[in-house]
Amino acid sequence: MIQTPETDRDRLLVMHVVFSFAVGGLENGVVNLINRMDPRRFRHVVVALTTCDPAFCTRVTRPDVEFISLHKPPGHGFKLFPALYRLFRQYTPDVVHTRNLAALEASFPAWLARVPGRVHGEHGWDVTDPDGTNPKYQLIRKLYRPFVGHYIALSGHLAAYLTDRIGVPGADLTRICNGVDVARFLVRGEGRAPIAGSPFNETPDVWVIGTVGRLQAVKDQLNLVAAFAAFRKRDPLIAARARLVLVGDGPLRGKIEQLIAQEGLQDVIWLAGERSDVASVMQGLDCFVLPSEAEGISNTILEAMASGLPVIATRVGGSPELVEDGVTGWLVPAKHPAALAEKLAVYAADPILARTHGLAGRARVEASFSLDGMVERYAGVYRRMAPRVR
Repeated sequence: MIQTPETDRDRLLVMHVVFSFAVGGLENGVVNLINRMDPRRFRHVVVALTTCDPAFCTRVTRPDVEFISLHKPPGHGFKLFPALYRLFRQYTPDVVHTRNLAALEASFPAWLARVPGRVHGEHGWDVTDPDGTNPKYQLIRKLYRPFVGHYIALSGHLAAYLTDRIGVPGADLTRICNGVDVARFLVRGEGRAPIAGSPFNETPDVWVIGTVGRLQAVKDQLNLVAAFAAFRKRDPLIAARARLVLVGDGPLRGKIEQLIAQEGLQDVIWLAGERSDVASVMQGLDCFVLPSEAEGISNTILEAMASGLPVIATRVGGSPELVEDGVTGWLVPAKHPAALAEKLAVYAADPILARTHGLAGRARVEASFSLDGMVERYAGVYRRMAPRVR
């Protein structure tokens, strides 16, 4: 068993269990939580069932956080149960916090190891179950239900799913929306800022649309590229100034490149790859789009709103809880390029409306999505789940 220094005995130890610890919205949320949580009261260990990406781990600014990779092979994670059990017995955490279905199975060895606080967070679904109706996934969640002490849902949509489909009592469920750092994501001045490396910096009169997210099917950047192509065809004079920036990388990149070439858009779309300077990127955009097939509570929507950008998002998951249709942006059906193209045309033709919606989004973030408020709510759940501090 690890010998805990006297200075650590009064601090709760939280072990965050995720499928992988690399670039992603869920993982960014863990980073924000660890960096903001009071170091005098909480210690943290991050456990990835697969791997912790060393470059991504540097986003955690606290020097006392340990990162553990278990290198899980494909398939069900029961083969990791012995390793997880030993890990929990070795570290004796006060709280084990699993996130999403891929890490839910770790709640069983945490129960076996008698971890007092077993918390599970639901952040959203992927393309294999975009609306939460998959009976297999519902069954898995029900089977693991006895081993979870408390649930955290990032949206009302997910909270209703846990209550109605999985049978989680209201007393065992807390809704905590993501928060955004309004001191880091700022409304730009009158001029759009250049984005480092962008091929559009030398053309100051362009109108730049952007999105941020891993290039994978559930994020559906193909939908955005198709909508951008449709927008340019339907409103060629208005769209002549339009440019599109796709930030992120992933398995969908090849298909996106094929569609860009097929539509002849190589000169007006930039695949920017993964970026660690998202706050700066937002300063170089005029409009933000999230074209996903499924979402929880999107960090990137909140970051775009905090940056004073109008947001066009698909009406899925928790996005309607963030974007007020016709007030801070527009909501469109998923997988509907024509509807998305129509809203792009509205903003391109009316920059005053776009600016008005963007500033309304900033005000909404300041009023309802404080990062410090989010962190305190998580801290409250952790304290309630740890018997020694009750």
